Formats: sequence, structure tokens, C-alpha cells
Amino acid sequence: MVKTKTTGIQSPVKIADRKALDIKSGDTVRVWQKITEKDKTRLQAFEGLIIAVKHGKEAGATFTVRRVASGVGVEKIFPLYSPIIDSIETLKRSKVRRAKLYHIREKAAKEIRRQMRNIRNLPDNTPSSSEEVIEEEVIETPTE
Repeated sequence: MVKTKTTGIQSPVKIADRKALDIKSGDTVRVWQKITEKDKTRLQAFEGLIIAVKHGKEAGATFTVRRVASGVGVEKIFPLYSPIIDSIETLKRSKVRRAKLYHIREKAAKEIRRQMRNIRNLPDNTPSSSEEVIEEEVIETPTE
């Protein structure tokens, strides 16, 4: 718990550290979340691209992280000052010209559709019923 200077209220988040974070749209980040299962707490990473940062550094600030997991796009909206977040690591910074990268959603879907178009069905190698060749065993019996 961290005491704030002005109010003296304890907060589980280091507010000064979170304010100092320089996260922008286009950054690839790894967000470490605290997950509580029964009586144990563990850390789980969520790594992806920041597609939106809303409300700057104020109390209600949020950022949206998007990743593709098993071919499905997953987005999570994290409050900047949430006590559930253990740490935020910036892995990569991309040069972007937009504040909100919502067009990435459609771009990813189009790219998958394009890849699916290039996949062709291979011909089936099993013979059909009309083409089946049945080998017969010929047993010769001695004739007298």
C-alpha cells in the first residue's frame, strides 16, 4: 500500500509510476495481471498492441490492448490505475498516424480472408465406389 501525499489515503497502486508511463497507440506492451484463484494469486501476461488510450493520465484513464490468440482477436480494456495490474512493460513502439487504431480489426480480418483464399482443397486420394478395383484371388483346383 502506498500513501498519497495530499489525502493520506492508502492506494495499492503506485500512482506516480503509472503517471510516468509513456504508453501510446501503436505500442506493443506486456501487461502483467494479478489473477486470484481460490486463495492463491498468480501473475498472467497479456501481450498485444495498444489500439486506444482514453482519458490521458486522469483517474479514469483506460487503454485497450489487442492480441490474436488461436486465430481469434482478443481485446482487453485495462484501467490505467487498476490494482489488478502488477506491471506494464513496453516491448516495441511503432510509428502510427492515428490516435485510435480501430482499423486494425478489419485489417486483420481481411488478411485472414486473403490467406484463406490462397488455400486450395487437395484432391482426395481415396478411390470412389465406381473406380474401385477389386482384386480377386483365383484358386486353381486340380482337375482329373
